[in-house]
This record gives sequence, structure tokens and C-alpha cells, in this order.
Amino acid sequence: MPALEVRPFRRADRDQLTDLVNMHVAAVVPQVSVSVNTVLSDLERQPGEFITDPWMAERTTLVAEQREYVVAAAHLLRYRADAEVGESYRDAAEIDWFVCRPAASFWPDADQAADLLMRACLAQFARWNVRVRYADGALPAPLVYGLPRNWPHIRAVYEHAGFRHVGDTEVILIARVADLLAPEPRPGVTIERTLGECGTRFTARAGTGALGFVEIDTALARPERHARAAGLADIGNLHIDPAQYGTGLEHWLLGQAADWLRLCGVDRLVAYESAADSTMLGHLTGAGFRELTRTDRGWEHRPG
Repeated sequence: MPALEVRPFRRADRDQLTDLVNMHVAAVVPQVSVSVNTVLSDLERQPGEFITDPWMAERTTLVAEQREYVVAAAHLLRYRADAEVGESYRDAAEIDWFVCRPAASFWPDADQAADLLMRACLAQFARWNVRVRYADGALPAPLVYGLPRNWPHIRAVYEHAGFRHVGDTEVILIARVADLLAPEPRPGVTIERTLGECGTRFTARAGTGALGFVEIDTALARPERHARAAGLADIGNLHIDPAQYGTGLEHWLLGQAADWLRLCGVDRLVAYESAADSTMLGHLTGAGFRELTRTDRGWEHRPG
């Protein structure tokens, strides 16, 4: 077999790296892919991470190459150690994402490539001499963050290297907009559409009081960022007054939002909730959502 080589990313790798990224995206969320431009931009800056991105001190991307082909890649981040940086990120390093081909008959040494690349990542962390080491799987695509359960080959690499899951688990759900219940009249209740914190907000009101609201982000498919995510939106926020539990208000709100989504040309709606929040998961599944995957957030290097 030709020797494996781990080296810094070169611009000539961009198409092969994008193909590798999209293979991993496709295993998590249907009908979504990212462009070469999206991947290259992510290596330089992450403007969507407006809190943590300004804390960055250094970024580097490594690839494992064999037969002139990129078979694994990792994007590493180092955060500054000054007081402006959040305490948990201060003087920290992170594997922002790690992708590799799973073992296959036509690529029998894929595991070796992943192991060699991970050793190079840990060596870079040692050179940076940081306080703490984290890992994630935050590819520049909607819904791909944490470590999705769809990537057991990446989980095996992380765990073998000494990373441990110390955070929460989130459930990612999806529904066809056509399957959301049509809103029935609710006497005395009106709907108000405004700009919310995470997208367009639909608020149910009785008189001057708010009974609950849902926020929908329809900007997931900006063409300059994503080559193929048309028809996809997500729930940024869903809040129901506890006094309205059991009244079906959350279904009514989602039905109101569905009318707007159809006008926007959106046919799929996604949501994410903590695996521990059985109440909200019940609301969403009762409204027509089904589980797409689970993702484990918060990985820390704890060898031994």
C-alpha cells in the first residue's frame, strides 16, 4: 500500500475535502450538501458563531492523504487565554470537526489513516500547550453538530484517542410541512407575526396576553453558503405557557407557521430538543415530527 501522509490542508485539496464533508452530512440530514466555497470559508472564519469566533487565536486544518487522495481531515481551533474569552473556552483547543472514510474493502487502511490523523491532532494540541482539549463534529451544514450517532467510525476514533462524552444529548426531529395539522379556529385567540430572536415569530394572543410562540428560521438555504438545502427550515424557539399544556396550542402554532412555510416554498421543518426534555419531545412528536437522529455534545480529552 502507498504510504499515508498527514500534512496541512492545501487549496488543491478543496474538492476532495468537500466530497468527504458531504458524505458525512448526507448520513445525518437528507437533501443537504455544502459547496466548496462554504467549506473554504469555514476554514478561515465562522461568522455564524458570533460569540466564540472572535475568541479564536489560531486555526489549522490537517489532511491524511494516500494515493493522492484525501481520506481523512480535521479542523483544529485554539482559543485565546485572555479575560475576554469565556471561562470554559479560555486557553482551550478543539477539534472542530473530524471526517474520515470508514473502513471498506476498497480502502482497507482507512482506520490507519484516521488514527494517524488523530495522533497529529493531539501532537498539535501538545505544541499549543493548552489548558483543556475538546472535540466536536460541527461541519458547516445545518443540523450537523456535536457527534451524530450516524458516525460510529468517528466516535470510535475519538474514544480510542481518549475523548469522553461529558455533555448533553440532543434529539434532532423532522416533519414534512404537509403533515403538520391545519390550524383550527380558536375563539378569542389571534396570531401575530413578528421578527423574533431566532427567525420569524408566530405568537398566539388572547387579548393583550401571549399564550405561546414559535420561531421559524427559513434562512438555512442561503445559496452562498449551501449548495443544496432548499425547502428546509428549523424551529428556533417554541414556548408554551404552562397553563396551556394539554390544550393543543403547540399544534395550532405549528399549523399557523406551516401556512407561512408553504408560501416560503419550505417542505421540511426540523427541531432539536434535549433528550432529557420528554415534555417538549412529546409535543413535537404529537404534532407530526419524528426522530431524525441524536447527537452527543461536549467531548473532552480525558485519556486513561
